[in-house]
Amino acid sequence: MMVDKLSDQSQATSNYFVHESSYIDDNVTIGDGTKIWHFCHVLTESIIGEKCSFGQNCVIGPRVKIGNNVKVQNNISIYEGVEIEDDVFLGPSCVLTNVTNPRSQVLRKSLYEKTLLRRGCSIGANATIVCGITVGRYAFVGAGAVVHSDVPDYALMLGVPARQKGWMSRHGHVLRTPDSEGVMICPESKLRYQEQGGFLRCLDKGEDELLPEEMAVGHKFYDEFKSK
Repeated sequence: MMVDKLSDQSQATSNYFVHESSYIDDNVTIGDGTKIWHFCHVLTESIIGEKCSFGQNCVIGPRVKIGNNVKVQNNISIYEGVEIEDDVFLGPSCVLTNVTNPRSQVLRKSLYEKTLLRRGCSIGANATIVCGITVGRYAFVGAGAVVHSDVPDYALMLGVPARQKGWMSRHGHVLRTPDSEGVMICPESKLRYQEQGGFLRCLDKGEDELLPEEMAVGHKFYDEFKSK
């Protein structure tokens, strides 16, 4: 269920949490279970899905659409023109823009460019996503990278400017050592992946399918999988 934010910011009947230091404009929709922490501002006509989390000092909107189960860490601004699908992770202080050629003297408020972050992608801390592009499903943008063009599903993007350095599994592991049929196996989930025509696809689970409960919780540190 989605709940419209009341103009008096009353939370008596709300099914989400907003810290008292944050401000929610009128005409904002916030889904059940979402938590908005200290010093945030959600601007008018923004839509936020269910079970999202916003860390300290975030600005959202106006007219931004955010899906379900999106994790937004501290110090992030999500400007008009950005659309975020379900299950996206935004690392601390990453940057999202909406005008390619900003000038203080030239107003371009009617020319905001669309940036789409597709389901399950991760944007690392201090990374910059230049506007007007699409970051594909389950893509992984490393910390500090600067992305200026479309990113394929599952791509691992590193550097300035960002370049694809490999493929990442849905569970966030670099996929290595394909077998004779080009199949690579995630060391954590054991899901199989295969490159097909320059794109990666999961052979065992559709990109829009939810993970079963037993696969949705990690039990080992990342380093424990490095040698596997």
